[in-house]
Amino acid sequence: MSQIHKHDIPANIADRCLINPEQYHEKYQQSISSPDLFWGEQGHILDWITPYQKVKNTSFAPGNVSIKWYEDGTLNLAANCLDRHLAARGNETAIIWEGDDASQSKHITYKELHRDVCRFANVLLKQGIKKGDVVAIYMPMVPEAAVAMLACARIGAIHSVIFGGFSPEAVAGRIVDSNSKLVITADEGVRAGRGIPLKKNVDEALKNPNVTTISNVIVLKRTGGKIDWNEGRDLWWSDLIEKASDQHQPEEMNAEDPLFILYTSGSTGKPKGVLHTTGGYLVYAATTFKYVFDYHPGDIYWCTADVGWVTGHSYLLYGPLACGATTLMFEGVPNWPTPARMCQVVDKHQVNILYTAPTAIRALMAEGDKAIEGTDRSSLRILGSVGEPINPEAWEWYWKKIGNEKCPVMDTWWQTETGGFMITPMPGATQLKAGSATRPFFGVQPALVDNEGNPQEGATEGNLVIVDSWPGQARTLFGDHERFEQTYFSTFKNMYFSGDGARRDEDGYYWITGRVDDVLNVSGHRLGTAEIESALVSHPKIAEAAVVGIPHNIKGQAIYAYVTLNHGEEPSPELYAEVRNWVRKEIGPLATPDVLHWTDSLPKTRSGKIMRRILRKIAAGDTSNLGDTSTLADPGVVDKLLEEKQAIAMPS
Repeated sequence: MSQIHKHDIPANIADRCLINPEQYHEKYQQSISSPDLFWGEQGHILDWITPYQKVKNTSFAPGNVSIKWYEDGTLNLAANCLDRHLAARGNETAIIWEGDDASQSKHITYKELHRDVCRFANVLLKQGIKKGDVVAIYMPMVPEAAVAMLACARIGAIHSVIFGGFSPEAVAGRIVDSNSKLVITADEGVRAGRGIPLKKNVDEALKNPNVTTISNVIVLKRTGGKIDWNEGRDLWWSDLIEKASDQHQPEEMNAEDPLFILYTSGSTGKPKGVLHTTGGYLVYAATTFKYVFDYHPGDIYWCTADVGWVTGHSYLLYGPLACGATTLMFEGVPNWPTPARMCQVVDKHQVNILYTAPTAIRALMAEGDKAIEGTDRSSLRILGSVGEPINPEAWEWYWKKIGNEKCPVMDTWWQTETGGFMITPMPGATQLKAGSATRPFFGVQPALVDNEGNPQEGATEGNLVIVDSWPGQARTLFGDHERFEQTYFSTFKNMYFSGDGARRDEDGYYWITGRVDDVLNVSGHRLGTAEIESALVSHPKIAEAAVVGIPHNIKGQAIYAYVTLNHGEEPSPELYAEVRNWVRKEIGPLATPDVLHWTDSLPKTRSGKIMRRILRKIAAGDTSNLGDTSTLADPGVVDKLLEEKQAIAMPS
């Protein structure tokens, strides 16, 4: 890799930051050597009904994986996100909602949000939902989705939020696996001017004979579009909430009572229902939010993630609201109706902290200066990145163009299973390197191990594991603790295995190299697909790239690269040669792609993740079993790729 430039901490951040380099070092040491003391203090970021005496009680031992934090304390999540803020900031904005259509936006105060959550808590109780019951939420990006989640937490019900883009089959599977008692949905969602048939998908899902636990569906009227109505089963949100009292006493919950189930794709078949509990999760979401975004009262914060993903749970809602912040919820997409939409929203609402995904950044980068046209983005102080490793080019573009060369970029590495940030910079404590997640958060002990589980010291690479527990850690997989242990704790004994590979440089900074199953072995040399993709997208004509390995008689694996060009660029034999030489120059001859497959779009899930499993099969010519493609944003992409593949000459 070319010489990495370090970005210093900007003076305006250093002057008022919550954590400076010395404090980071001191607090980190304490968090590792005395976790009970450190997390005992951090737990005070919340209000407890019964204060905890015990802090940490955890084991990663084979056959005895058990994770408990603050286990004798009691609290209520909704009270921590709402009630406790009413006296000081009841009239301040809790949620700014920006519609898909820019003419639709509104501000909801803490007082108003509290009133709606109390009402909806009473609606749930009237529906017979009680503490410990599971409620499925399949909603668009509207404030009522937050109301539904907070109301569940208020009465002690467990929410299972299903991303609004999932198919009826996926919805049915999640309802069955979690034994959900109630579904909350909307007539339709709206995204980039198009309707999303949420109610229709729920109707389809409930026809599945395996779904036997649902007696009612609560429907929010979002568009007023035509829908089928099942009298006796379907109920309008507005009818129920109008009749409900706005007085509700929050349920006292044990710190280890379940809060939510969130399904994430496993490397094998069936999705895993990751289970998070109440106390440790909220302490961790609030603490990480406060320090990593250097949150100061009055900041306007925007996380572009959908509530259906863990980022939407931890950093659109729970972390910010626990800290009394103003959080922006956006129904639309960053580049519609114009490439400058994201920056227009920043200016319109004077956003100070922006947290988005590399896939959005690269899409905007492909548009060039059109992405920032007519906007000044001067309100921004801090930028963040989430979802996948960000390539240095996209990082630098984000820093330079969106952030006007003055906003540090928090490149956060974490997972659904970790509940919150694990390896991440802090604005006032970390010099930045483009593309590196930098250092561990307080209490997080990462290690790199070889395939036998031996720790590797110094500047090296290996499998990324965490050697001890942290409060935000998932406790189990719903209904399947054995699979939890098998998935995360059996590969390397007494350690949590992330499934990711990483390298650590001479400064102790971590660079995520991608899923371990996304590592290629070319002529006995290990190459991270993320590294090759990063080199490809640093080419000025390339918008996006995905790299997979294909079997090769001599090298073991050959490198097959899917490449999307920037608008206005066309494939040519000259460009083919130029791109291969470019990668050779960036990484070395070993990394030169054997095949470049030009394409207009890649198969992505609706959260923007590239479906590499499908790309691997297409590249290898194994099209007999492409598996479930229902989670793709545009299933038509697959046929197009198969067609293009026919014309490609393959290496022997």
